This record gives sequence, structure tokens and C-alpha cells, in this order.
Amino acid sequence: MEQLLRNFFLFLSKNKFFTKLAKKYGLRFGAAKFVAGVTVDDAARTIADLNKKGMPVTVDHLGEFIDSEQEARQSADDCIRMIEKIAELKLDSQVSLKMTSMGLDISEELVMENMRKILDAGKKHDVFVTIDMEDYERCQQTLDIFKRLKDEYDGIGTVLQSYLYRTVEDIEELNKWSPNLRLVKGAYKESPKVAFPDKKDVDDNYKKIIKMHLLNGNYTAIATHDDTMIEYTKELEKQYNISRDQFEFQMLFGIRNERQEELVKEGYKMRVYVPYGDDWYGYFMRRLAERPANVAFVLKGVLKK
Repeated sequence: MEQLLRNFFLFLSKNKFFTKLAKKYGLRFGAAKFVAGVTVDDAARTIADLNKKGMPVTVDHLGEFIDSEQEARQSADDCIRMIEKIAELKLDSQVSLKMTSMGLDISEELVMENMRKILDAGKKHDVFVTIDMEDYERCQQTLDIFKRLKDEYDGIGTVLQSYLYRTVEDIEELNKWSPNLRLVKGAYKESPKVAFPDKKDVDDNYKKIIKMHLLNGNYTAIATHDDTMIEYTKELEKQYNISRDQFEFQMLFGIRNERQEELVKEGYKMRVYVPYGDDWYGYFMRRLAERPANVAFVLKGVLKK
């Protein structure tokens, strides 16, 4: 049943009709639990609140199915405004973004133009930028863009997904760039030709890439809500005397808030991934796909209306 629900919500996440409908009607049916409003100011208030609790942030202006240069340039401008707002208010926040929102499905030249503008702003205001990873068909192109930009800018990182067979090789290949990587399990529906279909294999690979990247001496963001993976990282820290300055935990806004605060009290860096914007639908559907508890929360909210 859990897998059926996951597949159902992942299918819905790619529906362009519902995406447009969601933009029109705003945050509904529990989405506000996971999305920090629509505007830069909405996001800034949420970031400030989290900072007060000792949690740094990475903020993402949501955007999917960008199919025009104008939309892509607008998305880049939104990221720059967020960077400027972070600097203006002296917030402890990085920025995350997707290559499709920068125009990846239009042209790589457009993406590079938009990314250089964003990274120039990031460099000016000392705001780190992470390129989020999307589905498998865009993986290689995303990593190629990351490597080109990493040759030009220091303040940039990207994401690798443990459910892909290729990820161990990607860790090895990227090591020459000494990259700052966010390691995740993966939230897209992929073919068993390219991704582990079994959860145990995904988990085993996740442990493997966490260990590899940490022992390579590179900065590692362990982005998970899974206590097993959190405890595994703590064990690696002790076993190999890894400095807490070399890694952080990351969790999504609105999920496991108490656990986030516990990690802060234990002395770990706990960064919260905070999305905002009116293009929230695809992100929200993937959050429902990840955890049945999220679905229960939303259904409860709908029944109260």
C-alpha cells in the first residue's frame, strides 16, 4: 500500500495541469506546513525564526516546468533577490535551486548565463549556492554544469542521490573538485535500470557514499530524516575522529521539527531546507510520496475544513 501511495503522488507531481491549478489557488490542503509562504519576505521571516533556534537554512525558490526564457530569467532574478535579502537582514542561510528552473530544458547557455549572475551575487554577499539534483535524465547534464561552474566559483555545491547505481562512481569522479555535497536518498520515480528498487539497497548505498565522501575529507551534508542514517554518521564521526566542522545534517522544513532541535542541542549543525513560492505543487507531492505520515497530516487538515 505504501509503495502504491508513493507511486501515485510521484505521478501527480509531474502533472502540469495540477501545477497550474495550484499556482492559481495558492497554498492549500496542508502545503503551508512544508512551504514557507509565497514571497521573499515570507521566506525571510521563516529563516529568521529558524536562525533564532540555532538552525541555519538553505532556501529554495520553487519552480518546475519552466519552458520559456522569460520564466527562467525571472527565476534567476528571484534567487538573486533572495540572496540580497539574506545579506540585508544578515540571515544565516544558503540558497538552493534547480537547473530546470534556470532553463535546463531550453538551453545550457541560458542556464550558464543565469547561474553566473546568481553566483556573482552569491560571491558578492558571501551566500553559498547548491544545485539541487532532479530526475535521472538530467543528472549527467547537471553534474557537467556543476563541474564547469566549480572551476569558476568556490561557493557552489550540488546533490547526489543514493538510489542511483551511478552515485559511487560520481563520488569518485567529483573528488578532484573537493566538492561540498548534499547526500540524499532520492525522491523521484526512476526505472530499476538506473536506480535500486529495493529500500535496503538504497540505504546500504547511502551509508557507503556518506562514508566515502567524509573519508575523502570533503564537506558533507547528510540530508535525511532517518534516525538510522543519523546514528550511522555519528558512529563514523567517533570512529574516524571526524570534525563536526566537516559535516552537517539537513532536514526539510516542517518535518521532524523536534528531532531537528534535538540535534542542535547535541551540538551538531542542523540546516533546514526551506522552500517558498507559488510553484509549490510538485515539491508538495514529492513530500507526500516520501512519508505516509505526511499524507495522514494532510487528510486530517482537509477533513477539518
